[in-house]
Order: sequence, then structure tokens, then C-alpha cells
Amino acid sequence: PYYKGGMQPVPALIIEDYDRAAPRGTGHIKVAGNYGASLKPSKIAKDRHFPITLFLDPKDHEYVDEFGTSNFFAITKDGKYVTPDSPSILGSVTNKSIMQIAKDCGLKVERRKIHYTELKDFAEVGACGTAVVITPISEIVHGDKVYKYSEKSGPVLKMLYDRMLGIQYGELPDTHHWMFDL
Repeated sequence: PYYKGGMQPVPALIIEDYDRAAPRGTGHIKVAGNYGASLKPSKIAKDRHFPITLFLDPKDHEYVDEFGTSNFFAITKDGKYVTPDSPSILGSVTNKSIMQIAKDCGLKVERRKIHYTELKDFAEVGACGTAVVITPISEIVHGDKVYKYSEKSGPVLKMLYDRMLGIQYGELPDTHHWMFDL
């Protein structure tokens, strides 16, 4: 696990005074320079006891973009998997894999713009990426608003996490042929 405590939810802070990527910049490409812009906001968040930052889109500051360390996804109260569609976020193989697992489990998957006001409507929120696989989010603080989720991993995030790791460790069938011997 990337954060202390394993699959335990962590709080996130929306950073509005900084952007992770420039509009029409290279935010969608995994290069070292893209992480530099998130270092100061991450320090500000950590000083406020938030292990993870959430950035809004760099153009309008109205849509969820991604976490400082990973992609954003959420489970709606009616069981849909939603993740941002933005030209400034990294394309995540982990997110794409989890989207496929969600589809395999019968969840509808939506890749679309997510206005920050939708944060109140989600049942579960997760951060996903190579290092974190899935980290549940317990709450997201945005100015004076606090969007609360569960203090323990929600059932859908737990199921997706277990299936992803099961495939990675060879404990579940790899029906999509993601794994191969070198």
C-alpha cells in the first residue's frame, strides 16, 4: 500500500491555488516535470494532515481532474463507476484495468467531466494508480465544504481491489490476457 494503514481510507484536500498541469500542457504525459507542480501543494496538504491532494481542471477550476499521485474515480449511489475525461490527466493503465473489471462485474462505466459539486453524490471515492492500486478516500475537503464517505473501504472499492490483486497474483483467471511470462 502506498499510504499507511493498507486499504484504509485517507482524507483528501482540493487544492485551488495551484494546478497540477497547465491547460493544453503535458499533464497527460508521464514525464518527471509533471510531478514538480504538485510538490508544493502536496506539502501544504500534508502540513494540514491530508496525505493526498485533489486537483481541479487547470482551465476552469470546476471539474475534478486527478489526485496528485493518482487518478480519481468514484462509485455513484446507483452503482456506476465514473472517472474524469480530461485532456490534462495521465492515462492510467490501472484505471483502465479497474474500469474493465467493473464492467465485468456488471457496473456501468462512465468516463466524463465531473463537476466538483457532484462530489456530494458519490457513495465511494477512490484514488487509483500503479503504486496505490486503489486507495479509498474517507472525505474530500473543498474550502469550507466537507464531502464525507466511509471510514472503511466501501464494498465496491474492496471488490475491485481484491479482483485486481487476484489477477495480478495469479489467484483469479486473467480473462483479458493482461499477464504474461517474460
